[in-house]
Amino acid sequence: MSSWIGNGLADWPEQLIARRFETLLVDEPREHVLRVTLNRPDASNAFTTVTARELHEVFAPLEIVRTRFRCVVLTGAGGKAFCAGGDLKERRLLSEDEWVLQHELMERTVRAIAASPVPVVAAVNGAAFGGGLELALLCDFAYAASTARFALTETSLGIMPGAGGTQTLARAVGERRAKELILAAKPFDARQAHQWGVVNEVFEPDHLMAQALDIAERIASNAPLAVRQAKHAIHHGLQSDLATGMHFEIEAYQRMVKSRDRVEGVAAFNEKRKPRFEGR
Repeated sequence: MSSWIGNGLADWPEQLIARRFETLLVDEPREHVLRVTLNRPDASNAFTTVTARELHEVFAPLEIVRTRFRCVVLTGAGGKAFCAGGDLKERRLLSEDEWVLQHELMERTVRAIAASPVPVVAAVNGAAFGGGLELALLCDFAYAASTARFALTETSLGIMPGAGGTQTLARAVGERRAKELILAAKPFDARQAHQWGVVNEVFEPDHLMAQALDIAERIASNAPLAVRQAKHAIHHGLQSDLATGMHFEIEAYQRMVKSRDRVEGVAAFNEKRKPRFEGR
């Protein structure tokens, strides 16, 4: 899972784009924007053990290699599904021990996505059920196609959300709504997802990817260090009281004062030109 460490970190972005994954498509459709596409459309992009491993191999290095990619768009192949969750056909063949090991791998992947210093935007192009919805909720925010549908269906299968869903959904929609949706395994549509705060915007399917790439490009055009620090301040500040969050924000702010990008941003503003940020 960590073979990238010994292959030269400076070359990792090029190796990532050139690599042929088994269950993913990875490309750079806009400058500094990494697009990761779950690529099992015939299986509704349900993730397997291989998918979990490959997602980890994409996201884990982002915590260290921060200069090339400044925003990530996560989506699914085809128009039917973003991700239908875990592949139950594969899981039917797993022993209890193998199930536990597979889930431990998925837990590492979940933590890598959640800990990404690079903003991650979900483009939910279709059904996001079970672990698929959990993947979308792990992202910093999400756009959805008007045809998308959502559900955490685990309790109807004898299990419960185990990739952060009980925590991330409750933080998005509130405790009482989350209990209703999870305990009843109740589906909801894109309009409700927007109304409740699961997704930020809803677009017609043909326009979804362009809109997701536009916002990712806009994020990528800003100072990478400032974006990372602002993301961390929001995320960690919300886990604490206001006074502690304010102190965290100041600490995050002070790290940028000596950065080249801060100097460049102020200079570009005064010289009435577009800044050239380097992430330093």
